[in-house]
Amino acid sequence: MGIRRPAYEGAVSGFARTGASRVRGYAIRCVCGGEPCLVRTRIPVWLLEQARRLGTSEQQLLEACPALRAEDLVNAWAYVRSHPSEIAEQIVRNESA
Repeated sequence: MGIRRPAYEGAVSGFARTGASRVRGYAIRCVCGGEPCLVRTRIPVWLLEQARRLGTSEQQLLEACPALRAEDLVNAWAYVRSHPSEIAEQIVRNESA
């Protein structure tokens, strides 16, 4: 399975979410319409979670996206656990677009 890489604009380094309270411990930044993306990578968290739900392993994600680090995936999964309804909504919205 290939991973669709959206052309999202640059994520800015930091540990905050724009327009919301600070998110401690996550290297996540909301950019491009407010979707949470991994800092440095421009990869939306919902996209990683959807790939994982479809059976893509962490190793496959790391190989498919050279900019990803293992710590990025740890941050993404922690964010998904803390914001499950937000991520589920983004998956539905983006998959139906």
